[in-house]
Amino acid sequence: MKTKTTKSTTIFFMLIVLLGLSVSCTRKSGTGSSDNKADASIFVFCAEGSPSAFNPQIATDGSTFNATHAIYSRIVEFEYGGTTVTPSLAKDWDVSDDGLEYTFNLRDDVQFQSNELFTPTRNLNADDIVFSFKRMHDKENPYHKVSGGVYEYFTSMSMDSIIKDIVKVDEYTVKFILNKVEAPFVANLGMDFASIISKEYGDKMLEAGTPEKIDTNPIGSGAFEFVSYEKDSLIRYNAFENYFNGRVKIDKLIFAITPSPSVRFQKLKAGECHLVAYPAPADLEAMRTSEDIVLMEQAGFNVGYLAMNVTKPPFDNVKVRQAVNHALNRESYVRAIYLGNAKVAKNPMPPTIWSYNEGVKDYDYNVEKAKELLKEAGFENGFDTDLWTLPVSRPYIPSGKQLGEMMQADLKAVGINARLVSYDWPTYLEKSKNHEHQMLQLGWTGDNGDPDNFLYTLLSCAAKDGGSNRAAWCFEPFDKLVKAAKETSDLKTRTDNYMKAQVMFKEQAPWVTVAHSTVYRALRNNVKNYKMEPLGRDIFEHLSLE
Repeated sequence: MKTKTTKSTTIFFMLIVLLGLSVSCTRKSGTGSSDNKADASIFVFCAEGSPSAFNPQIATDGSTFNATHAIYSRIVEFEYGGTTVTPSLAKDWDVSDDGLEYTFNLRDDVQFQSNELFTPTRNLNADDIVFSFKRMHDKENPYHKVSGGVYEYFTSMSMDSIIKDIVKVDEYTVKFILNKVEAPFVANLGMDFASIISKEYGDKMLEAGTPEKIDTNPIGSGAFEFVSYEKDSLIRYNAFENYFNGRVKIDKLIFAITPSPSVRFQKLKAGECHLVAYPAPADLEAMRTSEDIVLMEQAGFNVGYLAMNVTKPPFDNVKVRQAVNHALNRESYVRAIYLGNAKVAKNPMPPTIWSYNEGVKDYDYNVEKAKELLKEAGFENGFDTDLWTLPVSRPYIPSGKQLGEMMQADLKAVGINARLVSYDWPTYLEKSKNHEHQMLQLGWTGDNGDPDNFLYTLLSCAAKDGGSNRAAWCFEPFDKLVKAAKETSDLKTRTDNYMKAQVMFKEQAPWVTVAHSTVYRALRNNVKNYKMEPLGRDIFEHLSLE
């Protein structure tokens, strides 16, 4: 039986040749199936979307975090496959008795990468930590306004008001001084927005009059160094020879940007990529039965939602928002779009996180109740609105267009005429951050295992100003609860506050909570030591290929 070569396979091999990479083709004996694949020094990841930037300080999307995580390092990291905080650039740290000073003792053997613009002359030290955070924290810093000057994570988490100062104690010691206690502070420093950038590189680019280069031509101290980016097509990386945790086994890492989940599956079957993110629910059974593919799954640490912009009428009326909650048949979405691989979401954070409030009363699907609430709100005859649909497949919403069409039909049944709108992924994020929408599909995968990362980062008043609160909802009683929860280390007090906050959220209804999805990854069976990350990233530094 002859091995069939598909058009996409041919394109892939042409691409590999153009990149100057070697390829070996093998065929599993007795199976009759093709198993075309790059050699064991090249790893190809079929990514679902393009990065919005190459500096995670100025981004919030998972595509960017995946594309940059391997380039940069952070003061602390999360254990591979878990949420426990472990040392990274910092060997260890001390916290003052009052919880307001965190002193980090840095490694002295961490080297930065280089590119055609810059070659480092020293190892990473405290200056780089101070530089990375001062850029976000200090509005007078020469880098603060570079690339737009918006640090959505930093601001939405109130890190700008929590941090009083970042001080270099000596060459390898740095101290964070806080204005108030922040219970999840160390965990926050393991998040992608807290990635460390070379001050020496920044100084050189500033002197050259091209400070934006540090955001487009990234240099970090991580496992892989950036080589090139072909927009919406390809990202290339090489293993960083001097990585402080030891050189990785993969020589070259390629992100093949492939928005369509069905095309990603075809590439995986053809051996054109080794790992795919967010497979389509319809392809899961075929993946399970393939002897060449390993399908991995875990409960998603996520939530998919429909945000209603409360600053734009009629969504400033809580009865309208409650009516929309009653109008949408979320059970039907889970059946049709997630194919049962999700649970209807009741709260704005997943049930796998501590302080989840099981006692919250959810909205049922009730067309007559929705009409009644609209009448009480003065919209007996309904109204017109826009509904933005997610342009990329994400774990929390596999198909934004299909979900939008089903929502549109449900809203029509209660008199709401929704016009579906979408944009490319970076534009979608930018416009929605500026609250240009009326209704918006989006979702979130937790970053650090703390309820604060959902309730404060996505729904606080600070998050409204920072941009990650897509509903633009600022409700003072809720805000007081989630603020107070951040500012104590007492677990019972934090839990009580978060439980009450979830009740308030549901009553005020700034979102329709759609689903908590099961998360999947599909990989070739020659990929070794891959672990799914509960925080949603794909980690490549531990992998090897047989």
